[in-house]
Amino acid sequence: MDKFSNLSSKMEELVNASRLNSLLTKKEEDEKKKNTIIWVLAIIGAIAAVAGIAFAVYKFFTPDYLEDFEEDFDDDFDYDFDDDEKEE
Repeated sequence: MDKFSNLSSKMEELVNASRLNSLLTKKEEDEKKKNTIIWVLAIIGAIAAVAGIAFAVYKFFTPDYLEDFEEDFDDDFDYDFDDDEKEE
């Protein structure tokens, strides 16, 4: 009986070791998946940041031609009404 109890205790140790190994392997796989997701999100965030900065620089350095056009239009519009009042 001593041989059977010794054998069963060794089997229990093997089973426990395999369970522990499977748990550790599972955790490592989960960590690898998390790291991959973090890297993908970091790359997307970096691309978005560069695009945002490029857009801000473009808007800052691009002249606003519409503003000058509107001012000229308003001046011409005022002169037309001034001429009508003077004629009366």
